Amino acid sequence: MRKHLAGALLALAPVVLFNIASADDHGVRARRPVDFAAPAQLNGGSSAIGKTGIVVKIQSAAIAKDGTITARATIVDSDGFPLDRLGVASKGTTALSFIAAYIPAGKTQYVSYTTTVDAASLPGNTNASQIQAANDSGGTFVTNAIGDYTYTFKTKAPVTFDATVTTSIGVSAQRNLAEFGTFDEWSETSNDVFSFVPNGNPVTVTRSVVTTDACNQCHDPLIGHGGSRLKVELCIMCHQPQTINPDTLLTQDMKVLIHKIHMGSSLPSVKAGTPYRIWHRGAWSDFSTVVFPQDIRNCTTCHAKPAAQADNWKTNPSAAACGSCHDDVNFATGANHLNLAQPDDNQCKNCHTPNYVSDFDASVPGAHLIPANSTALPGLVTKVIQVTGTTPGTAPTVTFSVTTKAGVPVDISKITSIRVVLAGPNTDYNTGPGAIRVSETPPATTPGTNGVYIYPMTNKIPAGAVGSYTVSIEASNTVTLLPGTVISTTAVDAALPVEFYFTVDKSPVVARRQVVSTAKCDACHMNLGFVHGGTRAATTECVICHDPALTDGTSGDSVNLAWQIHSIHRGENLANPYVLGTTNYQEVRFPGDLRDCTACHLAGTYLPENIGAKALVASPGGFTKTTPPISAACQGCHDDVATASHALANTTVLGESCDACHKAGEEFSVDRVHQRIF
Repeated sequence: MRKHLAGALLALAPVVLFNIASADDHGVRARRPVDFAAPAQLNGGSSAIGKTGIVVKIQSAAIAKDGTITARATIVDSDGFPLDRLGVASKGTTALSFIAAYIPAGKTQYVSYTTTVDAASLPGNTNASQIQAANDSGGTFVTNAIGDYTYTFKTKAPVTFDATVTTSIGVSAQRNLAEFGTFDEWSETSNDVFSFVPNGNPVTVTRSVVTTDACNQCHDPLIGHGGSRLKVELCIMCHQPQTINPDTLLTQDMKVLIHKIHMGSSLPSVKAGTPYRIWHRGAWSDFSTVVFPQDIRNCTTCHAKPAAQADNWKTNPSAAACGSCHDDVNFATGANHLNLAQPDDNQCKNCHTPNYVSDFDASVPGAHLIPANSTALPGLVTKVIQVTGTTPGTAPTVTFSVTTKAGVPVDISKITSIRVVLAGPNTDYNTGPGAIRVSETPPATTPGTNGVYIYPMTNKIPAGAVGSYTVSIEASNTVTLLPGTVISTTAVDAALPVEFYFTVDKSPVVARRQVVSTAKCDACHMNLGFVHGGTRAATTECVICHDPALTDGTSGDSVNLAWQIHSIHRGENLANPYVLGTTNYQEVRFPGDLRDCTACHLAGTYLPENIGAKALVASPGGFTKTTPPISAACQGCHDDVATASHALANTTVLGESCDACHKAGEEFSVDRVHQRIF
């Protein structure tokens, strides 16, 4: 637990603090807000504002008969004004790096024309050097115009190159923003990939298994190799079977690498004690602690349209792809593969078909079926129809329904769990004179007809209640799928809770404010229900229990939703442990950019002037016993003593003064201090 600040802090000058997320070579690069430069004169007098962004586009490419590879590329800023590569006619030099690769006839993955020899560098490692796909080095540029360049590769294609196959040129453009005052120099990046057939025929063969947009559901944005790689379409030109790590001799093929990274701590090899790590640029990148933020069997989270080969995961099983996750399978000997040796991939499709027939069968979709998604589950749907007896001091009566997704009435005496939740007031649940948060289990004898039940609650609305309150129904049923078979599996069939808001004093009904959305959470998590057995898969339900008064019984840390979720997502970047029960969430590795508040928040809800919470947040494990609501939200991420001291020094008997510096339009507004430059 954190040491408490002793008493009130007096005579402290306000200090504005903000943190920039730190990251390593595979993470988000550190940037700060900058002012844009003054206009520059480009292209014979056209005026450019000098924005810090950069966009690179390959306009054309060719391979001559002697193997000479050329590519014409343009670079502009974020307003579309041409950029001088050398930084003379516009601010900031730009480094352009190119790669050339092709997809051989009859194959599906790239082979690079541009390669390098990479030697083992681990001390004492005597592994032989490996030829790897890489950027071209030593080519020449011709300036066609400011912002328009032709690059001639130093590497030549063999004179026997196949002019009939798909060939791609990839480029990474990095702009030096030192003149704009950023922390790091090469902090603006753009990628592009241009595909063509050297003989002039149209491109008919592509490699598109996963899109960058699919990755950015969680990674927001995808960034690798010091910020120079932003697009999967560029990554796969190097990360293909041609590239082997010389120190570990592990393949860097994309399908293997990414499966293993995302499987992380769940890899059979990692569980057995062998870490999954890669020696790269003189340091280990250890992925053994990675935890995928949803069920790893959700293959279509990544493999989705509009990728041309989005169905590859189920139509083209292979030892490399499947064995990357199931790395305890030895396909050569048949170990952990029903003792069936598979020397190649020719027979994979015979058993592992793309078509699902029954739960957990040998088809690829069947083998990856998440029990809760089984079509054998009828699904539960709950609804609060009305609440009567809503005056203060009265026990309300709740009329609700429980049906299947097909509308078939459900007998609540035959399901595993059902409870009615009553909470209020809706301004801040379980706080103030009319505070209440209770749950009751309607007995099996609750009267009902055709799935509609009338339940008189035993708990009363507090005598001091005013305003609006909430009732919700949570229901689930534990089911055994394929009972009596060797693959019988337990599944939880849970209803998505839906809240019902009502008034206790005839004032207008006011719903509990929404700050984040379930849809935004599900972009990464797929189904929030994983945290409570499937029964609370909606943020509007989470806030009912995770109110300002809720704390962990051991650490004393706040479990108010804003504080909890900020702290969990901040994870490894927290200054202090955030402990709930026996779990220290400093182990969490967030895959996105924590400065992007809109990844979770609804528009504007993260701004201090729009924070609707009024109640003090209990924080006995924090620096102070209680924390005002705006400070609590911020300190979930910025959990150091300096931030807590700053917040305390700027809070008086009149309340928090956060708006003075941090509201929209101010010098240190949340939008400014969290600004990302892409």
